[in-house]
This record gives sequence, C-alpha cells and structure tokens, in this order.
Amino acid sequence: MAAPDNLHEDVLQRVQKDNRRFLRANIRVGDLDRTIKFYTEFFGMKVLSRQDFPDQKYSTAVVAYGPEESHFVLGLTHHHDAAEKLDIGTAFDHFGLATQDVYGTVEKIRAAAGVITREPGPIAEGGRTIFAFVNDPDGYSFELILRPPTPEPLCQICLNVTDIDRSIEFYQKALGMNLLLQKYDAPQFQYTIAMVGYGDDFTQTTIIELKYNYNVTEYIKGNGYAMLAIGTDDVYKSGADVEPVNKELGGQTIRPPAVNPKTNTKITCFLDSDGFETVLVDNQDYAHFNRKSKDE
Repeated sequence: MAAPDNLHEDVLQRVQKDNRRFLRANIRVGDLDRTIKFYTEFFGMKVLSRQDFPDQKYSTAVVAYGPEESHFVLGLTHHHDAAEKLDIGTAFDHFGLATQDVYGTVEKIRAAAGVITREPGPIAEGGRTIFAFVNDPDGYSFELILRPPTPEPLCQICLNVTDIDRSIEFYQKALGMNLLLQKYDAPQFQYTIAMVGYGDDFTQTTIIELKYNYNVTEYIKGNGYAMLAIGTDDVYKSGADVEPVNKELGGQTIRPPAVNPKTNTKITCFLDSDGFETVLVDNQDYAHFNRKSKDE
C-alpha cells in the first residue's frame, strides 16, 4: 500500500499536533438493565451515567473503566416499544477487552449460562497471545485479550471491511491515524487484519481493527452499532480535512461542522468507505458537556 501522498502531508502534520482521542462508541441494546448487569458483573465496567427519556421513549447509559474525561466509553441506548427489532448485522464484528484473567472471566460467564464462542487459548499452537470470544445478552461479540494492566481496557473496535487497503488509507488520510499493526494475513482462517489508531503502541490505547474476510463483498449494517466519536481541537478544520478523502476513497459527510443544539457541542459526522459513522467532537465542548452533566 502506498504511503499518503504530498497532498495530505499538511493534514497529517496538523493532526499530529491535534489532541485526538477515541471518546466513545454507541450501540443499541434490547434491555438496558440486562446489559448493564452483564457488563458490570462479568467485564468489570462501571456505570458512569443513566438517563430516561419517557416522552421520547428511550433510555441511555454510559459504561466504562474510568471517567469520560480520560477513558473510552460505551454509550448504550434502549428504545422503548421499538417497532424496529434490534439487528446487530454482520458489518460490526466485535469489541476487544484487555484483562488479566481471560480464563476466570470465561468461567464466570459460562457458570451464568453465557455464550462462549471461542475458548481461551492462542491463535495457534505456540502462540503467545491468549484470547477468547464471548457474546453479551444481545449477541454483541467481545474478544477477551490476556494483557498486563493497561490504561484502556476497552481497547478495540473490530469492523468488517470489503477492501482493507482502502480502509487503512481512509483512516490514515481522513483522521491521521497510524498503522499500529501491519496487515496480518491468516489464510487458514480466511481473513486479513490491520490495526489503526493514535499513539505508537496498540496495547496501550483503543484502536480500530480492520478485518477483511476472504471473498465477502457485502455486509449487513443492522441497527446495533451506531458510531465512533473522536475528539479534536478544531472540528471545522478536521471536517474540512475529511472532504478530499471522501472524494478520493468513497466516504460521505452526513453532517457538516456545526453546533449540535442538543448538547451545545461542535461536531461533524461522516461515513467511511464502508459506511461506518465517525463523529468528530470539539474537545473543549465535550469536557464542558461532561462537567455540566455531572452537575445536573
């Protein structure tokens, strides 16, 4: 894959000076109480906030391993009496959690009649990384990865893509991400993966794992996984940086930079070349919104 061209060098230099951070991912759930119970009891997450909106017929919660000011969080939304059934689809693959006890966590979930989709162990005989896969009550897949203590246990979002080179290039050029794990081809399992994100060590931060499954040309988006939010110091410049990449690689801006009246935060939203949504959020506005939410 070719390195980013000169047209994007100024963008990449600006992004390197920007305070980019993965803020949150939003998903829809079928039963908020059930999901919170599972994530807190088995994954060790904490509930940071919970709100009910009876007039709009939905409820939300935020769960994570630490405060929103410093940690990547999961936003959960439950629609009351939703006519449209929850459908996770096939495009979203899984979340990754770093833990010091993969085996113990799996046994706790098994004892509670949870779903284990891959038993703990290395990817192949002699492998060093121990991991397992489990499903939450809605069927969202979680990879449990054996690691020492890490600043960000909620460490991975895996997305299925149809052209991994194009996807890597999109996230490098549009969002200034680094290629933290070069393409790894696993023909015995019929897939290729790569990891992109900020920083220089994928074990110490949250990353996006891009996964190409051999001969799969189309996925079902569903209505479960909603979006990824990333912080930036300047939404307007960052939004403008995405536009030429959209034209080159097939993305689409769905909300130009502007103030979101509901949260009073400056944001912009776009779809990548596979239709996954990213929201860029002003860092100062995000911090102010979190402080205000705690005071209310």
